[in-house]
Amino acid sequence: MDKNDMILISVDDHIIEPPDMFKNHLPAKYAADAPRLVHLDDGADVWKFRDTVIPNVALNAVAGRPKEEYGLEPDGLDEIRPGCYDVDERIKDMNAGGILASLNFPSFPGFAGRLFATEDQDFSLALVRAYNDWHVDEWCGAYPGRFIPMALPVIWDAELCAAEVRRNAEKGVHALTFTENPAALGYPSFHDPFWNPLWKALVDTDTVLCVHIGSSGRLSIPAVDSPPDVMITLQPLNIVQAAADLLWSRPVKDYPDLKIALSEGGTGWIPYFLERVDRTFEMHSTWTLQDFGGKKPSDIFREHFLTCFISDPVGVRLRHDIGVDNISWEMDYPHSDSMWPDAPEVLHDLLTRENVPDDEIDKITHLNSMRWYSFDPFQHVPKEKATVGALRAASAGHDVSIKARSHKHTAAEDKLAAFSAQIKAATAHTAS
Repeated sequence: MDKNDMILISVDDHIIEPPDMFKNHLPAKYAADAPRLVHLDDGADVWKFRDTVIPNVALNAVAGRPKEEYGLEPDGLDEIRPGCYDVDERIKDMNAGGILASLNFPSFPGFAGRLFATEDQDFSLALVRAYNDWHVDEWCGAYPGRFIPMALPVIWDAELCAAEVRRNAEKGVHALTFTENPAALGYPSFHDPFWNPLWKALVDTDTVLCVHIGSSGRLSIPAVDSPPDVMITLQPLNIVQAAADLLWSRPVKDYPDLKIALSEGGTGWIPYFLERVDRTFEMHSTWTLQDFGGKKPSDIFREHFLTCFISDPVGVRLRHDIGVDNISWEMDYPHSDSMWPDAPEVLHDLLTRENVPDDEIDKITHLNSMRWYSFDPFQHVPKEKATVGALRAASAGHDVSIKARSHKHTAAEDKLAAFSAQIKAATAHTAS
């Protein structure tokens, strides 16, 4: 398949929320207490909500910037590409990158919306609903067929969460961002019947539970004095624990139509994982009393789980050991792992090198995503205008050059020192 003929849907990208996102959706009585974007004297923009401050971490918004500007220090909105927070500019960036459609995870509320869980449940629910209405009606609604809409959960109440799933499903939303480990946030685990109303709502509405790496708010920190490379290397590994936790849980047995996406988790680890769970079942099910109705755990995995990758040669090479129907592609714009704007080139080179046939390319690049998320972009965008080549032709003249955007230069040594300070603080918080 020619690179320009590919149709690309990314199942994992991110939004840096704009400052006016609550304006049209939060009841007036809550407006004064809503999260707000504050510009600091040092040039950084941070979200403030009560006593919590959430910076725009640089690694979360580096699209179009040189690697020398990567780091963990906070940024101002004027230091990042407008496509990170402006939907009109996002579409231009998507066109220039040859991307037909995108599923966008939140940033400042956390992947599971845990920031909005306050002691005032009415206020908390209003915040979640306002975010979802902004995301679905304004962000996704601005360009039909270009975004897979996704809702934030009501993480503290399974009944309210189920109701929010149903409310958004009526608006065409079939994705719910969630946490990889509810217990880490102080809520019942996946094994607790507390969540049964949510599982039923997901199945009833054909909504995918999207479990994103890092959504438990925990970092894998092997030692306080470890270099940042260790943390970055280990970031995807939490998703392996989540996959095991969910695969051995009651929901996948009690709700045969439950769909779970392991977002930004990669795929290269999955063949070993499937061998391991089958071996575990073979050796231990007589005393652990696991029963999958005559099937193996690997069969159940392929029935329930969607996986995704950015650039994962091992996973693509072993795609048949995973299940080609269970793999989708992601771009991860505007994070530091993203290949934007050259994602089509990187992906095409990988697929060609691994001799992936055209029918499998179509599944991995868009058909699997459409099927799992009940999403049909071609109702709004004709196929002939949805290809990499057609989208890029429509974006002629849009500047995608790499440009330095930081207002100040921070030496690498200072970035490392700041990282060490953050890790020590996080470790002390975890220990307490």
